[in-house]
Amino acid sequence: MSKAKRLLELMMTVNRKRKFTVKELAAEFNVSSRTILRDLQELGELGVPLYSEVGPHGGYQVLKERILPPIAFTEEEAVAIFFASHALRHYTSLPFKTEAAAALQKFYNYMSGEVRDRIDEMKNRIDFLTPAREAGFPYLSLLLEAAIQQTVIHIDYESRGVRTERAIQPIGIYASNGLWYCPAHCFVRGGIRIFRCDRIHAAAAEVTGISPLNLRHVHLGNKESFMKQEQALDPHLLMLHVELDKEGVHRCEGEIWSSSLLQVREDRTGWLEGTISGSELDFFAGFIIGLGKGVTVQKPPELVEKLKELLAGLLEKYM
Repeated sequence: MSKAKRLLELMMTVNRKRKFTVKELAAEFNVSSRTILRDLQELGELGVPLYSEVGPHGGYQVLKERILPPIAFTEEEAVAIFFASHALRHYTSLPFKTEAAAALQKFYNYMSGEVRDRIDEMKNRIDFLTPAREAGFPYLSLLLEAAIQQTVIHIDYESRGVRTERAIQPIGIYASNGLWYCPAHCFVRGGIRIFRCDRIHAAAAEVTGISPLNLRHVHLGNKESFMKQEQALDPHLLMLHVELDKEGVHRCEGEIWSSSLLQVREDRTGWLEGTISGSELDFFAGFIIGLGKGVTVQKPPELVEKLKELLAGLLEKYM
């Protein structure tokens, strides 16, 4: 086996084992302990985070941050990966912002000159825009880790100008139109709610003894179905039907929440139909007003009354 191939396989082996001795590796690779020591020293110089322990029970171990083995990419794959990460630069907050920037710079630096030249030419020819937001999202990493580890956290949350303390168990986080959202089981409301992350004023591990639920089967891809099941038990459930013109359909197609409600006809008009909670009337009224005159609310009557209330307030403001 050539030295280059042995070093590559050794890198993958130590990443897999995490803890090992020189004698074990020497036997596995059928080389001397002295050769393995030299190879481990070279891996350390290449950046593999190895830590040695002396004594009868000592050996080597890989620190928490593993190093991935080299991966061969085609030129097109390399460009695609670069721009997939490059697209995130418009988000001022990311749960892995520093690491993403470091990885992108490292990826770029190790490309061939021709690939770098091509990327430089493309940088100002393609973009993935998101709205600029002044909102801060300091707890994204905590929320994401809580979703992965299935733990409960305590948050100070503001909604409609009112701040409340509550315990939540995050399901995940996602970005939409420059804002970050966290679907989570709310122990105050007794169901899954979606929290805007910039409205979280403080967040920390829950210490009052609330036991986490088993939500490993709930994720961002299927959360809607679980929310519907919970919503069916809501005593304030209302039937919604809103007729939309083509522009209304176009606007609704850009909203993540509308996927379960929106129906589209062949002529590109459509309608919103389904069930909503009484607590969502303010949201739907504000959204529908923004759609203009080509929208007609047929039900519920509570939403029609809410629209009249908002429009009367606007009219009074400009009288």
